[in-house]
Amino acid sequence: MGRNLSRPRFVVTLFSSLIHLNRFQRKQSSSTGPVFLAGHLGLDFLNTRMRVNGKVVDVLQRDEDVLHWLKQAGVSVPKVAPAAARTSLLNSARTLRENIRSLVEKHKAGQRGDPSVLNRFLSHARSHSRLVWHKPRSLRIEKVRRKDSAEAILGPVAEAAAELLARADFKLVKRCEDETCVLWFTDRTKSHHRRWCSMFLCGNRHKVAAYRRRLRNNG
Repeated sequence: MGRNLSRPRFVVTLFSSLIHLNRFQRKQSSSTGPVFLAGHLGLDFLNTRMRVNGKVVDVLQRDEDVLHWLKQAGVSVPKVAPAAARTSLLNSARTLRENIRSLVEKHKAGQRGDPSVLNRFLSHARSHSRLVWHKPRSLRIEKVRRKDSAEAILGPVAEAAAELLARADFKLVKRCEDETCVLWFTDRTKSHHRRWCSMFLCGNRHKVAAYRRRLRNNG
């Protein structure tokens, strides 16, 4: 009897999840923008190429998109891209992204990758420390980065990717288990049993599919 009483409550929750999922998918299909759910800058950068409604979508379509993503990610960017970067920032971003993707996939598979492309970006990621002292008792050290080339602008992403590859526990670096999803994330849950890029999106989709299978199996 208790089982029958709990089922309508589950159906209501499931129906609510379906409504939110459909709204999210419509929003994504009409205006696809970046998502930040990976828990790491390098993986969030990989996730600028995603699958929406069955189609692979690249969030980075123009130099302005790259600058916008970097700004949203908390990376300092020039107000105006330097002349050397205006024609190469998008291509450089895509080159770096796909090289990072290859290195992450190989590391995850226990294989050796070629870091030469990543190292080229790292060689341009030059910075220096600067002491900032505006008030007598307020001192801080900030990092000043080069921003005079596409590689330099993307330097913080390259550094984050190198740190991920060299130091992260790759048991916790995962790709969403939804077969239609291409997003990566770091599993920071206590149980380390996270399976989906987002419970709101792929997690709900999986729950809905599992519920429908149970209905079919029960006739």
